[in-house]
Amino acid sequence: MDQTSPLTFDMNGLAEAVERLPKDSVDALPFGAIKLDEAGLVTFYSAAEAKLSGYGSRRPVLGMSFFVDVAPCMNTPTFSGRIEKARAAGKYDLEFGWIGDFSDRSRELRVRIQPASDGGCWIFIQRE
Repeated sequence: MDQTSPLTFDMNGLAEAVERLPKDSVDALPFGAIKLDEAGLVTFYSAAEAKLSGYGSRRPVLGMSFFVDVAPCMNTPTFSGRIEKARAAGKYDLEFGWIGDFSDRSRELRVRIQPASDGGCWIFIQRE
């Protein structure tokens, strides 16, 4: 991939491309990016996600359990369950719709889940 090419939510290899960017470039993407370790703890939470979701940058998230402490509303078979099933199967690139956000519970989201190079996973969220 050309390093000058803009990253898009729909591009092939999004997680790999994001991992090559400096943190401030990931923070500036037009969609949210969250990285979880293998245990589901937040290791990266982009400034864009904090702003776009309404969660805010003042709330601590790093080191917290994403599905217990940050977004318990996503700790369901249709969200976290899909991720667990895909991770158990190996290579994955999930995309699905989701309704609800911190600032607007009826907002439509596009969610994309891809593996991280360290065994965790990336959650990318685009607001409609």
